[in-house]
Amino acid sequence: MKLNFSFFKKLGLVFNSPNPLKRLFWFVPVFVGLVLLSSARGGLFEITKQLEIFNTLFKELSLNYVDETSPAQLMDKAITGLLEGLDPYTVFWTEQEVSDARISKESNFASLGAGFKQFDGQWFVVAIDQNGPADKAGLRVGDQLRSINGVGLTQDLDQLSQIVAANTNKQVDLAYERDNKVVQVALTPDKKPETPVLSAQLLEGSVGYIALKEFSPTIYKDTKKALFELKSSGASALILDLRNNPGGLLTEAVNLVSLFVPKGTLVTYTQSVVPEYNMSYVTQQLPADLDLPLVVLINARSASASEIVSGALQDLDRAVIIGGRSFGKGLVQRPKPLSYGTQLKVTISRYYTPSGRCIQALDYWQRDAEGEPIRTEPENYNAFKTASGRTVYDGGGILPDKVFETSSDHTLLSSLLKSRVMLDYGTEFIKSHPFNRLEDFVFTAKDFEGFLDFVAAHPESIQTVSDGLFSDFALAAEKEGLAPYVDNELQVMNKSLLRAKIDLLKSKKEAVKTVLIESLLPRYFYSAGLYTYKTLNDPEIKEGVAILQNPKAYAKILKP
Repeated sequence: MKLNFSFFKKLGLVFNSPNPLKRLFWFVPVFVGLVLLSSARGGLFEITKQLEIFNTLFKELSLNYVDETSPAQLMDKAITGLLEGLDPYTVFWTEQEVSDARISKESNFASLGAGFKQFDGQWFVVAIDQNGPADKAGLRVGDQLRSINGVGLTQDLDQLSQIVAANTNKQVDLAYERDNKVVQVALTPDKKPETPVLSAQLLEGSVGYIALKEFSPTIYKDTKKALFELKSSGASALILDLRNNPGGLLTEAVNLVSLFVPKGTLVTYTQSVVPEYNMSYVTQQLPADLDLPLVVLINARSASASEIVSGALQDLDRAVIIGGRSFGKGLVQRPKPLSYGTQLKVTISRYYTPSGRCIQALDYWQRDAEGEPIRTEPENYNAFKTASGRTVYDGGGILPDKVFETSSDHTLLSSLLKSRVMLDYGTEFIKSHPFNRLEDFVFTAKDFEGFLDFVAAHPESIQTVSDGLFSDFALAAEKEGLAPYVDNELQVMNKSLLRAKIDLLKSKKEAVKTVLIESLLPRYFYSAGLYTYKTLNDPEIKEGVAILQNPKAYAKILKP
């Protein structure tokens, strides 16, 4: 339905008024109307009714509240409240945020050869590219960023991207802290494009191996090139490693699948309440090899485009999937321009695999007592059929044909990865473990116990819902004057809860060791060393090689 001038007049709105306050009262309902219209389930009357209520409430509140109010602040809170019950990918961008995003996108961003991540309002180096600008300047994983070109970093790293973008082929002065000492370095951003191919190797038994970082604009081209180079070197089967791959461009996911299936094959489709958003995505490229035996590796941090690729290849019976259930990010977003240069990034549809499985894991309309979205329980999974009649299930994400604990997720592991404890532990580990050769690297049982002790000394790194409930109870007891009577018991319970979490981590030893080794090895031997180690020691890769070397076992998995 198209909205016109008369429609807004019916709502009592004022257009083209010289009065700023009146113009605000025009903007408020129009903006909220656009948001509501994008997700409304009712008819026009209900939308109109709610807009009138909001318009009159906002107006009366702004004009009559006992204390002076800021219309902009009230609106910010209203927008936050409007969106907080939806999925985390539906967000409102102010005019400044839209401008910053545009600058970052259009500024020919030059790479510093490093990855950064924020912990507790501070920015740290979490990855270093071998022989990149940051590496040559002496930066290391664990360094804390202090300033760029003499300007202290805010909590928003857009400042970094804009400064670097404005200094392509020019020197950038960067200050970082290491071991309580601030170091000043100068480095020149590098325009050299980064390939998404992390590793391409020929393994034993003529099995090729390709690990992919993300679905960037060159992933199809770079993967195709790596594939043909491996085949020319004798590869007769392939392992495609999408573990820890967060996704990226949908078109590149479709193109990647096209390497292994006939042109015109359905890869994924989307469904929405708006018919025009219902789309089907089929391969447009000619295949590179229709018969090449294929294994795809995924884990709990494989998301979005990675799930589209693995789900399609599984549904088409074109690949054996190995690892852990994927993340389950199956929501599609689209930016919508709003008034005064603002913008809404809104979820418009869901992704589905060719068999009809929904990739999305969390239901944001259904939440538990703590307000967290609910994940579908296994007993409520629905069965679907692959092209050859195999049974597969939904439930969010892609469930592999062969599941490994080392690639699966659990609450405490997720907490560890979100905290900086892994970064801090690694900084201490390398001081006492000076490995100079990859073949000498080892992570012993004693090292694992040392890690558990380190985590126990930093309990904030494994916060769970249980901790939140425990804290709420302790706070309530203090407010009610009960603390003197229950403090001892609470301390005992707190210690017991920490011991229980450490014991749980110990029971998930292999999964924890996997992420530990993945965080430690690049500090010594960069990404290349990590993937050399993985191809020799990784249980999923070994299983993939074993299956590909056994045609009967491979065929048995792919046939009902």
